Amino acid sequence: MSTTGRELEGRVALVTGASRNIGRAIAFALAEAGAMIAVVARSDQAAAEAVVDEILSKGRPAVALLGDVAQEADAKRLVGDTVERLGRLDLLINNAAVRREAPIETLSFADWREVMSVTLDGAFLMSRAAIPYLCSSECGSIINVGGLTAYTGAVHRAHVISAKAGLDGFTKALAHELGPRGVTANLVSPGMIDTNRVQSSAGGEPAHHHTTRTLVGRRGTPDEVAAAVRYLASPAARFLTGQTLHVNGGAFLP
Repeated sequence: MSTTGRELEGRVALVTGASRNIGRAIAFALAEAGAMIAVVARSDQAAAEAVVDEILSKGRPAVALLGDVAQEADAKRLVGDTVERLGRLDLLINNAAVRREAPIETLSFADWREVMSVTLDGAFLMSRAAIPYLCSSECGSIINVGGLTAYTGAVHRAHVISAKAGLDGFTKALAHELGPRGVTANLVSPGMIDTNRVQSSAGGEPAHHHTTRTLVGRRGTPDEVAAAVRYLASPAARFLTGQTLHVNGGAFLP
C-alpha cells in the first residue's frame, strides 16, 4: 500500500468530523496528497479553522465549514458550499461520530438516537447529497470510518456498535449502487488508536481498551488510519469497492 507524491492533485475532499483526532489527520493526509479540503466540524469554528490554517500554510486550498451532518438541510448545504468554494467534489470521508458509553439498562433513547443520527444517518445524508457530484468525477469515492467494536462487540457501547455496524452494511450497499456509475465505496475500521477523546461516563479509557490487545504491542496513531484513507482515495485503489480495511494492529483478525 504505497501513496507517494501528489496523487490527488486537483481533487476536492470533504472530511466530516475533521477538527480533531482521526478526522484532522485524514484532512492533513489528503492535503499532502494534493487534494483541496473542506474541513467540516459541527460547532467548533476555532478548531476547524486551525486545521485549515495548517493546510493553507503548506500551500493547499482548504475551507472550514460548520454544520450538523445529522440534519438534512445542513448536509445539503455542506456539500453545496464545498462545490461552490472549491469548484468540485471528488472524495467524501464520513468520519463524524459520537462515541459514548453507558450500560444498556441506563442508556436513554435520546442518547441512542444521537449516536445513530450522527454516525449512521449523517453518513447517509452526506452521501446522498454528494452522489451527483461524485458521479461527475472520474475518481469519485466515499470512504466511511467505522470502528473495531462493530466486529468484536464491547460492553456499554450498544449504540456505538450498532451505528458502526450499520456503516459496514451501508458501505456495501453504496458499492452495489454506485459501482456501475464509477464511484467506489469503502470502509476503514480503526481500533486501539491513541486519540484525545471524551472519556466514558465512568471515567478513564473506554472499557474495551482494558481487555483488547494488539499483536504489534502498541496502540496505533491517527496518522496510520489516515494513511489507509489516503490509499483508498488514491488512483491505485480504483478496483477496490465494498471493502473494509481494518487498521487495528491485529486486535481483530477477520
